[in-house]
Amino acid sequence: MARHLSSLRVLMMSAAGDGTGYGGSGGGGRLTEMAAGMERCRGGGGCAGSPRTVRCWWRLAVILFSVCSLPVASGLVEGLYCGTEVCYDVLGVSREAAKLDIARAYRQLARKYHPDRFRPGEPDYEGETRESAHKKFLLIATAYETLKDEESRRDYDYMLDHPEEYYQHYYTYYRRQLTPKVDVRIVILVTICAISIFQFYSWHSSYNEAINYLVTVPKYRIQATEIAKQQGLLNRTKEKGKNRRSKEEIREQEEEVIREIIKTKIDIKGGYQKPNLSDILLCQIVLFPYYLTTYLRWYASWIYRFTICREEYGEEEKFYLIRRNMKMSPSQFDSLEDSSKQTFLEKQLWIKDNYEVHRKQQEEEMKVKMATDPRMKRYRRWMKNEGPGRLTFIDD
Repeated sequence: MARHLSSLRVLMMSAAGDGTGYGGSGGGGRLTEMAAGMERCRGGGGCAGSPRTVRCWWRLAVILFSVCSLPVASGLVEGLYCGTEVCYDVLGVSREAAKLDIARAYRQLARKYHPDRFRPGEPDYEGETRESAHKKFLLIATAYETLKDEESRRDYDYMLDHPEEYYQHYYTYYRRQLTPKVDVRIVILVTICAISIFQFYSWHSSYNEAINYLVTVPKYRIQATEIAKQQGLLNRTKEKGKNRRSKEEIREQEEEVIREIIKTKIDIKGGYQKPNLSDILLCQIVLFPYYLTTYLRWYASWIYRFTICREEYGEEEKFYLIRRNMKMSPSQFDSLEDSSKQTFLEKQLWIKDNYEVHRKQQEEEMKVKMATDPRMKRYRRWMKNEGPGRLTFIDD
């Protein structure tokens, strides 16, 4: 109805603005003349012979006919919810029905029109075919899916009350249809768990790879063998009868003993270190409040001790400043030899100026080494004369 009134208003305004119709600058206002003609008709002035009055009545008739022929705005549109059917009428309930009543009506109708229960020819299915019963079953299921959810039911009631906002109804309906049904928080949790599992498996594989390599190194293998002999793990006893093992079984047991000793005695740092559950992503996220609180407490203590109270740095604090100046991670710094760390302490590299001097000296030494190293000379000569993938044209 709102569309009817707006269309009528537009047509009347267009008719009034027409120079040859109801009003124009040259005619002095056709609507005024039409009103005067109608007054003459009432006073017996004889309007039947007035051609302008007849033409005005003809135009009004055309306008009214056009307005009546406009389509009626309705919220019952094919493709939305139950289509041209009202979902409440499909289930046979009122708009004030409770969820329990809606569920009860749905179960009754679904039991009746279910394809497995449909029996053509029975009195309850008079005039129904299998195809029509199947369509009714789908319509009943759609009506129940629309009304069982509070949010969907609220949007559907709003569509029934405001049929003129059909573009908004399309947006609301398809937004709900295309929105993922799974909670985003569950998706994020599953993703983090998958990443954590892959992370732990990757670290464990790298650690086993490092252990397998160390078992083959003679230095560590000899030390592990001596420790195993001292602990009495490699003493071969004479075995007789059915309990006697083959040489291959004895060798496998010895390899396993040596491997376990290397795992216990060697502390691997860096990317091949032993995996720890607290280092995976999931534990890091869970323990983030604890880590943040610990860091803030440590930072406040650092400011109070070394900035306000002017305390002297201890060995641990000096190593921390040296590592920060070198921009190294804790695992990288821990993998350095103890002699190198003592050299850093002797040069007082925790002081920024001393570290800058040390860094420049290292760069100069590296340049001299690269200039005097025969291998580097051969490499530069090869790059200058040939280089990787160089193309030449030989003129015979």
